[in-house]
Amino acid sequence: MLSLNVFAKGKQVVKIAYLTQLQKPRPPTSNIDPIVENKGFPGAELGVEDNNTTGEYTKQFFSLDKFIVPADGDVMEIYTKKIATKYAFVVTNLGPQLTNAIADLEQAQNQLILDVQTVDDALRNKECRANVLHLLPSRAMRADALAQYLMKKRWTKWFLVVGTAPEDKLFSDALKRAAKRFGMKIIQEKAWEHTFDARKSAQSDVAVFTQIEDDYDVLVVADEQGQFGEYLEYRTWFPRPVAGTQGLIATSWHRAHEQWGASQIQNRFKERAGRWMEEQDYSAYLAIRAIGESATRTKSNELKPIKDHLLGNEFALQGYKGTPLSFRSWDHQLRQPILLTAPRSLVSVAPIEGFLHPKTELDTLGYDQPETDCQWNKGQ
Repeated sequence: MLSLNVFAKGKQVVKIAYLTQLQKPRPPTSNIDPIVENKGFPGAELGVEDNNTTGEYTKQFFSLDKFIVPADGDVMEIYTKKIATKYAFVVTNLGPQLTNAIADLEQAQNQLILDVQTVDDALRNKECRANVLHLLPSRAMRADALAQYLMKKRWTKWFLVVGTAPEDKLFSDALKRAAKRFGMKIIQEKAWEHTFDARKSAQSDVAVFTQIEDDYDVLVVADEQGQFGEYLEYRTWFPRPVAGTQGLIATSWHRAHEQWGASQIQNRFKERAGRWMEEQDYSAYLAIRAIGESATRTKSNELKPIKDHLLGNEFALQGYKGTPLSFRSWDHQLRQPILLTAPRSLVSVAPIEGFLHPKTELDTLGYDQPETDCQWNKGQ
């Protein structure tokens, strides 16, 4: 096997660390759903491959070192011992608490952390960090994308069903914000607290649960854990569509997406990884490609010029979604189109035509600059 020095000889080297922690996989809602245990890193590998293809012409070489922490391991210890002083660029596939805990360390102030897992709006607002970029769309962006499409369809009366997990509450808050923002009306909100096996009793219990007094246009569900949402469609008391975390969903990537060159990267990824590209694979791919794009443009492997370019007006990243992607300067969120999909088809792409913005229609999704609570002098 050839050493890194052979590939990097005579080239400017850009070193990237990839840090993640193994999670105990949740049982799938259905036995037909495969359990994907390595979401993220295969996308990062594909990104490095694309970077190094360009690097052949720019005399740059991109290295990617993977650090996988066991489920019961100490992420902070691995970061401190193996990453803190050795890398300027760190891709983190971690939860919100660990992401900010690392970002707050003294050593991390001289790094750029690219977060490829979290969707929490708090990390883009009051809990934001100046040294962190966020690659996945936030919950607010997803809720706004759904609301724009439902408004286009004139499905303005919502029945909101919320699960019991903390993440379900966060997504329901985003949905309520979107409803208010786009003039929707939540007819009724109910919490799904059933403890039975939904697969065995959905036919009777879902009908009873959804038998409400007022009519509505669409049932909007917040069930990020996938505990019950799949069993709402075709079983509701009124024959109504389902949207939210199940039914019509808002996502950054989906296997049904084929436009704007997406089919080519889908096929390349599947050939490499032996499975379909997941959202975290796509966000990790974008994180690596973002570093590569800025390193190429600045002809540098140093933190400051690359970070300045990433957050500048000239940065534009091709993301196979029809329009260039870029980072918001006020919260470091990657602005991007959001796919609205059914389980096996692409339904639409947000922002929906007709929703206007003075700078870019992409900023109609999520928290715009006048709305942000992010202040860089806090939490640093």
